[in-house]
Amino acid sequence: MKRPWTERLGDFVLGRGFYIVLVLCVAAIGVSGYYLMHSVGSPAPEGPTKPAAGTAVVPAPDSSAFAKPQTEKPPAAAPSAKPAPKPVPAAPEQSADQKGKGEVPSPKPAPAAYTWPVKGEVLRPFSVETLSYDRTMGDWRVHAGLDISAVEGTLVSAMRGGAVHDVYEDDMMGTTVVLDHGDGMVSAYSGLAAKPPVAVGDTVDTGSTIGSVGASPMGESALTPHVHVSLTVDGVDRDPMDYLPPK
Repeated sequence: MKRPWTERLGDFVLGRGFYIVLVLCVAAIGVSGYYLMHSVGSPAPEGPTKPAAGTAVVPAPDSSAFAKPQTEKPPAAAPSAKPAPKPVPAAPEQSADQKGKGEVPSPKPAPAAYTWPVKGEVLRPFSVETLSYDRTMGDWRVHAGLDISAVEGTLVSAMRGGAVHDVYEDDMMGTTVVLDHGDGMVSAYSGLAAKPPVAVGDTVDTGSTIGSVGASPMGESALTPHVHVSLTVDGVDRDPMDYLPPK
C-alpha cells in the first residue's frame, strides 16, 4: 500500500535530519561571521546615534568638582621707575635731660687758657675803685694795671692767645704791644724793650713771646724794671689777677 507523502517526508527528515541540522548550523555560522567582519571594519556612522530605546537623559557630572586647583603664580608687578629714597642719617642720640626739649644744644667752647706774662713779684696791684700811692708822681691815684717785677731782658709772654692789634712807643709807658683776644677782651704790655719780635696782624698763642722787659718807663721810673699789664673787656678796665692762674 502506498503511504501518504507526509509520512514519507517525515521518514526522510528523520533519516537525513543530522546532516540537515549540521548544514543549517554551518550556514548560520557563516552568515554570522560575515556580518561580524563587516561591522568591525566599517566606520562608525556620523552624527549622534539614537538610543536603543527610551528618551531618558543622563545629566553630565559637574566638571568643577574634578577641576585641579590652580597652581600658577600671579604675574609679578612691574618695578616702579621711581628711584629709591636716599637714607637719612640718624640724628645724634639725646641725653635724658635733652629729650622732650626739641633742640640739641651746641657744645660749649673750651675755656681760654691764661698764663703770667713774667714770673715775678707784683710791685703795684690793680686799683681803680680806691686810690693807691704812686711813688714816681708822689701822689695818690688810681692804677688801671698790674706791675710785675722782672729782670731787664726777661722774655714777656702773651697772657692769652689772640692777634697783635697794635705796636707803638709811648712817651710815659715805653714800648707797648696790644693784643686782641676776641670776645671784647684786649690786653696791653708796656715797659718793653724796643723793637719787639711781633707786628700788627700776627697771631699768637697763650705763652707766645711778644717782647722782653726793658728799662723802667718814664711814667713809672721809681720802680725797678717790670712789665705793666693792663686789661679791658668791652672797654671796661679789669684786674688781670682775676684771669691769671695761681703761681
